[in-house]
Amino acid sequence: MSAPPLATLRGAGDLVAAGLAPAAERDALDAVARRYAVALTPEMAALAAAEGPDGPVFRQFVPDARELVAAPGELGDPIGDAAHSPVKGLVHRYPDRVLLKPTHACPVYCRFCFRREMVGPGGEALDGGELEAAFAYIRARPEIREAILSGGDPLVLSPRRLAGILGALDAIEHLQVLRIHSRVPLVDPARVTPALVEALSTRKALFVVLHANHPREFTDAGRAACARIVGAGIPMLSQSVLLRGVNDDAATLEALMRAFLAARIKPYYLHQLDPAPGTSHFRVPLAEGQALMRALRGRVSGLAQPTYVVDIPGGHGKVPVGPSWLEEEGLRDPSGGLHPLPG
Repeated sequence: MSAPPLATLRGAGDLVAAGLAPAAERDALDAVARRYAVALTPEMAALAAAEGPDGPVFRQFVPDARELVAAPGELGDPIGDAAHSPVKGLVHRYPDRVLLKPTHACPVYCRFCFRREMVGPGGEALDGGELEAAFAYIRARPEIREAILSGGDPLVLSPRRLAGILGALDAIEHLQVLRIHSRVPLVDPARVTPALVEALSTRKALFVVLHANHPREFTDAGRAACARIVGAGIPMLSQSVLLRGVNDDAATLEALMRAFLAARIKPYYLHQLDPAPGTSHFRVPLAEGQALMRALRGRVSGLAQPTYVVDIPGGHGKVPVGPSWLEEEGLRDPSGGLHPLPG
Protein backbone atom coordinates (compact mmCIF):
# COMPACT_ATOMS: atom_id res chain seq x y z
CA MET A 1 0.00 0.00 0.00
CA SER A 2 1.29 3.49 -0.85
CA ALA A 3 2.19 5.97 1.88
CA PRO A 4 -0.61 8.37 2.82
CA PRO A 5 -0.57 11.50 0.61
CA LEU A 6 0.67 14.77 2.05
CA ALA A 7 -1.41 17.00 -0.22
CA THR A 8 -4.92 17.00 -1.67
CA LEU A 9 -5.31 14.56 -4.55
CA ARG A 10 -6.73 16.12 -7.72
CA GLY A 11 -7.37 14.13 -10.86
CA ALA A 12 -6.78 10.59 -12.08
CA GLY A 13 -2.98 10.87 -12.10
CA ASP A 14 -2.90 11.64 -8.38
CA LEU A 15 -5.31 8.80 -7.64
CA VAL A 16 -3.20 6.27 -9.55
CA ALA A 17 -0.01 7.49 -7.88
CA ALA A 18 -1.64 7.17 -4.45
CA GLY A 19 -2.82 3.62 -5.13
CA LEU A 20 -6.49 4.61 -5.16
CA ALA A 21 -7.04 3.62 -8.80
CA PRO A 22 -5.37 1.15 -11.16
CA ALA A 23 -3.42 2.60 -14.07
CA ALA A 24 -5.77 0.80 -16.45
CA GLU A 25 -8.65 3.02 -15.29
CA ARG A 26 -6.80 6.30 -15.67
CA ASP A 27 -8.39 7.30 -18.99
CA ALA A 28 -11.90 6.55 -17.75
CA LEU A 29 -11.35 8.53 -14.55
CA ASP A 30 -9.79 11.39 -16.50
CA ALA A 31 -13.05 11.59 -18.44
CA VAL A 32 -15.02 11.87 -15.19
CA ALA A 33 -12.63 14.48 -13.80
CA ARG A 34 -13.00 16.63 -16.91
CA ARG A 35 -16.71 16.95 -16.18
CA TYR A 36 -16.90 16.82 -12.37
CA ALA A 37 -14.32 18.18 -9.94
CA VAL A 38 -12.14 15.71 -8.00
CA ALA A 39 -10.41 16.36 -4.67
CA LEU A 40 -9.49 14.17 -1.71
CA THR A 41 -7.78 15.69 1.30
CA PRO A 42 -4.99 13.64 2.91
CA GLU A 43 -7.38 12.62 5.71
CA MET A 44 -10.01 11.22 3.36
CA ALA A 45 -7.43 9.71 0.98
CA ALA A 46 -5.87 7.79 3.86
CA LEU A 47 -9.26 6.44 4.94
CA ALA A 48 -10.16 5.50 1.37
CA ALA A 49 -6.83 3.73 0.85
CA ALA A 50 -7.32 1.70 4.02
CA GLU A 51 -10.80 0.59 2.90
CA GLY A 52 -10.47 -0.19 -0.79
CA PRO A 53 -13.07 0.35 -3.54
CA ASP A 54 -16.02 -1.08 -1.62
CA GLY A 55 -15.46 1.15 1.41
CA PRO A 56 -17.91 3.90 2.37
CA VAL A 57 -15.34 6.70 2.33
CA PHE A 58 -13.78 5.49 -0.94
CA ARG A 59 -17.21 5.41 -2.62
CA GLN A 60 -18.00 8.97 -1.51
CA PHE A 61 -14.86 10.65 -2.85
CA VAL A 62 -13.07 8.52 -5.46
CA PRO A 63 -14.55 9.06 -8.95
CA ASP A 64 -16.34 6.26 -10.75
CA ALA A 65 -16.91 5.84 -14.50
CA ARG A 66 -20.64 5.36 -13.77
CA GLU A 67 -20.84 9.10 -13.07
CA LEU A 68 -20.95 9.71 -16.82
CA VAL A 69 -24.05 7.51 -17.21
CA ALA A 70 -27.20 9.64 -17.09
CA ALA A 71 -30.40 8.08 -15.78
CA PRO A 72 -33.98 9.17 -16.51
CA GLY A 73 -35.15 11.97 -14.25
CA GLU A 74 -31.69 13.28 -13.37
CA LEU A 75 -31.30 17.06 -13.51
CA GLY A 76 -28.36 19.43 -13.76
CA ASP A 77 -29.95 21.68 -11.10
CA PRO A 78 -32.13 19.21 -9.18
CA ILE A 79 -33.33 21.53 -6.41
CA GLY A 80 -33.90 24.58 -8.63
CA ASP A 81 -31.21 26.97 -7.39
CA ALA A 82 -31.19 28.90 -10.66
CA ALA A 83 -34.94 29.48 -10.72
CA HIS A 84 -34.82 31.02 -7.24
CA SER A 85 -31.68 33.13 -7.58
CA PRO A 86 -32.64 36.83 -7.68
CA VAL A 87 -29.00 37.98 -7.54
CA LYS A 88 -25.79 36.12 -8.21
CA GLY A 89 -24.85 33.65 -5.47
CA LEU A 90 -28.12 34.02 -3.53
CA VAL A 91 -31.00 31.53 -3.47
CA HIS A 92 -34.36 32.64 -2.01
CA ARG A 93 -36.58 29.57 -2.00
CA TYR A 94 -38.40 30.03 1.34
CA PRO A 95 -39.95 33.31 2.53
CA ASP A 96 -37.98 33.55 5.80
CA ARG A 97 -34.49 32.42 4.73
CA VAL A 98 -31.90 32.68 2.01
CA LEU A 99 -28.90 30.64 0.92
CA LEU A 100 -25.69 32.55 0.16
CA LYS A 101 -22.96 30.84 -1.90
CA PRO A 102 -19.79 32.94 -1.55
CA THR A 103 -17.56 30.23 -3.08
CA HIS A 104 -17.90 27.19 -5.32
CA ALA A 105 -14.75 25.52 -3.97
CA CYS A 106 -14.75 22.54 -1.58
CA PRO A 107 -11.94 20.70 0.22
CA VAL A 108 -13.37 17.43 -1.17
CA TYR A 109 -15.87 16.79 -3.96
CA CYS A 110 -18.61 14.31 -3.17
CA ARG A 111 -19.36 11.97 -6.06
CA PHE A 112 -23.11 12.42 -5.44
CA CYS A 113 -23.19 16.22 -5.03
CA PHE A 114 -26.45 17.85 -6.12
CA ARG A 115 -24.47 20.95 -7.20
CA ARG A 116 -21.86 18.93 -9.09
CA GLU A 117 -22.49 20.87 -12.31
CA MET A 118 -21.61 24.13 -10.51
CA VAL A 119 -18.92 23.46 -7.89
CA GLY A 120 -15.21 23.07 -8.46
CA PRO A 121 -11.92 24.95 -8.45
CA GLY A 122 -12.95 26.85 -11.61
CA GLY A 123 -16.21 28.04 -10.06
CA GLU A 124 -16.54 31.75 -9.48
CA ALA A 125 -16.29 33.14 -5.96
CA LEU A 126 -18.44 36.20 -5.34
CA ASP A 127 -16.46 39.42 -5.53
CA GLY A 128 -17.04 42.44 -3.30
CA GLY A 129 -19.68 44.00 -5.50
CA GLU A 130 -21.59 40.74 -5.88
CA LEU A 131 -21.54 40.14 -2.13
CA GLU A 132 -22.79 43.67 -1.52
CA ALA A 133 -25.67 43.07 -3.96
CA ALA A 134 -26.61 39.95 -1.98
CA PHE A 135 -26.45 41.85 1.32
CA ALA A 136 -28.57 44.66 -0.15
CA TYR A 137 -31.19 42.14 -1.26
CA ILE A 138 -31.40 40.75 2.29
CA ARG A 139 -31.46 44.23 3.89
CA ALA A 140 -34.42 45.22 1.73
CA ARG A 141 -36.55 42.26 2.87
CA PRO A 142 -37.35 42.22 6.59
CA GLU A 143 -39.22 38.92 6.21
CA ILE A 144 -35.83 37.19 5.84
CA ARG A 145 -34.85 35.97 9.30
CA GLU A 146 -32.15 33.41 8.50
CA ALA A 147 -29.10 33.36 6.20
CA ILE A 148 -27.35 30.10 5.33
CA LEU A 149 -23.80 30.05 3.97
CA SER A 150 -23.23 27.15 1.62
CA GLY A 151 -21.64 26.73 -1.76
CA GLY A 152 -19.09 25.19 -2.19
CA ASP A 153 -17.89 25.05 1.39
CA PRO A 154 -17.76 28.38 3.24
CA LEU A 155 -15.08 27.14 5.66
CA VAL A 156 -12.50 27.01 2.85
CA LEU A 157 -12.55 30.82 2.91
CA SER A 158 -9.82 32.60 4.82
CA PRO A 159 -10.78 33.63 8.37
CA ARG A 160 -10.56 37.29 7.30
CA ARG A 161 -12.93 36.85 4.36
CA LEU A 162 -15.32 34.67 6.35
CA ALA A 163 -15.40 37.17 9.21
CA GLY A 164 -16.18 39.95 6.75
CA ILE A 165 -19.16 38.08 5.31
CA LEU A 166 -20.49 37.07 8.71
CA GLY A 167 -19.96 40.59 10.03
CA ALA A 168 -22.02 42.08 7.22
CA LEU A 169 -24.84 39.60 7.86
CA ASP A 170 -24.57 40.11 11.63
CA ALA A 171 -25.21 43.82 11.10
CA ILE A 172 -28.55 43.27 9.31
CA GLU A 173 -31.02 43.98 12.06
CA HIS A 174 -33.89 41.70 11.01
CA LEU A 175 -31.69 38.63 10.56
CA GLN A 176 -31.95 36.41 13.63
CA VAL A 177 -30.06 33.23 12.71
CA LEU A 178 -26.92 32.50 10.69
CA ARG A 179 -25.99 29.04 9.52
CA ILE A 180 -22.88 27.52 7.89
CA HIS A 181 -23.02 24.18 6.06
CA SER A 182 -19.63 22.48 5.86
CA ARG A 183 -17.63 19.27 5.59
CA VAL A 184 -14.37 20.94 6.65
CA PRO A 185 -14.18 19.90 10.33
CA LEU A 186 -13.94 16.21 9.40
CA VAL A 187 -12.41 16.19 5.93
CA ASP A 188 -9.81 18.95 6.50
CA PRO A 189 -9.63 19.45 10.27
CA ALA A 190 -6.41 21.48 10.20
CA ARG A 191 -8.41 24.35 8.69
CA VAL A 192 -10.32 24.73 11.97
CA THR A 193 -7.71 27.03 13.49
CA PRO A 194 -8.22 29.45 16.39
CA ALA A 195 -8.46 32.23 13.78
CA LEU A 196 -11.24 30.40 11.93
CA VAL A 197 -13.15 29.74 15.15
CA GLU A 198 -12.76 33.41 16.08
CA ALA A 199 -14.21 34.36 12.68
CA LEU A 200 -17.38 32.46 13.65
CA SER A 201 -18.02 34.81 16.57
CA THR A 202 -21.28 36.71 15.96
CA ARG A 203 -23.87 38.56 18.01
CA LYS A 204 -26.64 36.60 16.37
CA ALA A 205 -27.26 32.89 16.83
CA LEU A 206 -24.90 30.95 14.55
CA PHE A 207 -25.05 27.21 13.86
CA VAL A 208 -22.49 25.07 12.04
CA VAL A 209 -24.16 22.18 10.19
CA LEU A 210 -21.70 19.34 9.61
CA HIS A 211 -22.11 16.98 6.63
CA ALA A 212 -20.96 13.40 7.25
CA ASN A 213 -22.32 10.10 5.97
CA HIS A 214 -20.38 7.36 7.75
CA PRO A 215 -18.95 7.01 11.28
CA ARG A 216 -15.47 6.33 9.82
CA GLU A 217 -15.26 9.98 8.85
CA PHE A 218 -14.88 10.84 12.56
CA THR A 219 -11.11 10.64 12.92
CA ASP A 220 -9.40 11.83 16.10
CA ALA A 221 -8.37 15.02 14.32
CA GLY A 222 -11.91 15.55 13.05
CA ARG A 223 -13.44 15.10 16.47
CA ALA A 224 -10.92 17.57 17.89
CA ALA A 225 -11.84 20.12 15.21
CA CYS A 226 -15.53 19.77 16.09
CA ALA A 227 -14.64 20.16 19.77
CA ARG A 228 -12.89 23.47 19.00
CA ILE A 229 -16.08 24.80 17.41
CA VAL A 230 -18.46 23.52 20.09
CA GLY A 231 -16.04 24.57 22.82
CA ALA A 232 -16.31 28.15 21.57
CA GLY A 233 -20.04 28.06 22.30
CA ILE A 234 -21.11 27.47 18.70
CA PRO A 235 -23.85 24.81 18.43
CA MET A 236 -23.52 22.17 15.73
CA LEU A 237 -26.14 20.17 13.83
CA SER A 238 -25.71 17.33 11.34
CA GLN A 239 -26.83 16.56 7.84
CA SER A 240 -26.30 13.32 5.95
CA VAL A 241 -27.36 11.82 2.63
CA LEU A 242 -28.75 8.30 2.39
CA LEU A 243 -26.37 6.51 -0.01
CA ARG A 244 -26.29 3.00 -1.46
CA GLY A 245 -23.18 1.18 -0.28
CA VAL A 246 -22.30 3.87 2.27
CA ASN A 247 -24.95 4.07 4.99
CA ASP A 248 -27.98 2.15 3.73
CA ASP A 249 -28.32 -0.16 6.72
CA ALA A 250 -29.69 0.44 10.20
CA ALA A 251 -26.48 -0.45 12.05
CA THR A 252 -24.44 2.11 10.09
CA LEU A 253 -27.04 4.83 10.52
CA GLU A 254 -27.15 4.09 14.23
CA ALA A 255 -23.36 4.32 14.52
CA LEU A 256 -23.32 7.54 12.51
CA MET A 257 -25.95 9.24 14.66
CA ARG A 258 -24.19 8.09 17.82
CA ALA A 259 -20.92 9.51 16.46
CA PHE A 260 -22.59 12.88 15.91
CA LEU A 261 -24.05 12.92 19.41
CA ALA A 262 -20.75 11.87 21.01
CA ALA A 263 -19.19 14.90 19.32
CA ARG A 264 -22.00 17.12 20.74
CA ILE A 265 -23.62 17.49 17.31
CA LYS A 266 -27.41 17.15 17.15
CA PRO A 267 -28.64 14.98 14.25
CA TYR A 268 -30.74 17.24 12.03
CA TYR A 269 -31.40 15.97 8.48
CA LEU A 270 -31.06 12.70 6.60
CA HIS A 271 -31.53 13.61 2.92
CA GLN A 272 -32.94 11.42 0.23
CA LEU A 273 -30.41 11.63 -2.60
CA ASP A 274 -31.16 14.46 -5.03
CA PRO A 275 -31.37 13.34 -8.69
CA ALA A 276 -28.11 14.91 -9.89
CA PRO A 277 -26.56 13.55 -13.12
CA GLY A 278 -24.64 10.30 -12.85
CA THR A 279 -25.65 9.45 -9.29
CA SER A 280 -28.11 6.59 -9.82
CA HIS A 281 -25.67 3.99 -8.40
CA PHE A 282 -25.98 5.77 -5.04
CA ARG A 283 -29.78 5.90 -4.99
CA VAL A 284 -31.77 4.16 -2.23
CA PRO A 285 -35.54 3.82 -2.89
CA LEU A 286 -37.70 6.01 -0.70
CA ALA A 287 -39.58 3.04 0.78
CA GLU A 288 -36.27 1.49 1.83
CA GLY A 289 -35.25 4.76 3.46
CA GLN A 290 -38.52 4.87 5.37
CA ALA A 291 -37.94 1.31 6.60
CA LEU A 292 -34.46 2.32 7.80
CA MET A 293 -35.92 5.28 9.69
CA ARG A 294 -38.46 2.95 11.28
CA ALA A 295 -35.62 0.67 12.39
CA LEU A 296 -33.60 3.62 13.70
CA ARG A 297 -36.52 4.72 15.87
CA GLY A 298 -36.27 1.45 17.75
CA ARG A 299 -32.48 1.59 18.17
CA VAL A 300 -31.59 5.08 19.41
CA SER A 301 -33.11 7.84 21.53
CA GLY A 302 -34.97 10.86 20.22
CA LEU A 303 -31.77 12.89 20.47
CA ALA A 304 -30.26 10.72 17.72
CA GLN A 305 -33.20 10.90 15.29
CA PRO A 306 -32.65 12.98 12.15
CA THR A 307 -35.59 14.10 10.03
CA TYR A 308 -35.69 12.13 6.78
CA VAL A 309 -36.39 14.63 3.99
CA VAL A 310 -36.80 14.95 0.24
CA ASP A 311 -36.02 18.17 -1.61
CA ILE A 312 -38.76 18.19 -4.24
CA PRO A 313 -37.05 18.58 -7.63
CA GLY A 314 -37.43 21.94 -9.29
CA GLY A 315 -37.12 24.00 -6.12
CA HIS A 316 -40.51 23.24 -4.58
CA GLY A 317 -39.15 22.81 -1.07
CA LYS A 318 -37.98 20.24 1.42
CA VAL A 319 -40.54 17.91 3.03
CA PRO A 320 -40.27 15.20 5.71
CA VAL A 321 -40.94 11.68 4.44
CA GLY A 322 -40.36 9.53 7.50
CA PRO A 323 -42.62 6.54 8.14
CA SER A 324 -46.03 7.08 9.67
CA TRP A 325 -46.72 5.34 12.96
CA LEU A 326 -50.42 6.16 12.89
CA GLU A 327 -52.61 3.75 10.93
CA GLU A 328 -56.37 3.38 10.66
CA GLU A 329 -56.24 0.31 12.92
CA GLY A 330 -54.02 1.92 15.59
CA LEU A 331 -50.38 2.79 16.35
CA ARG A 332 -47.47 0.81 14.97
CA ASP A 333 -44.50 0.38 17.32
CA PRO A 334 -40.82 0.29 16.16
CA SER A 335 -40.88 -3.52 16.19
CA GLY A 336 -43.92 -3.64 13.88
CA GLY A 337 -46.56 -4.40 16.51
CA LEU A 338 -50.02 -2.78 16.20
CA HIS A 339 -51.71 -1.22 19.24
CA PRO A 340 -55.08 0.45 19.86
CA LEU A 341 -55.13 4.23 19.84
CA PRO A 342 -55.06 5.63 23.40
CA GLY A 343 -58.21 7.31 24.64
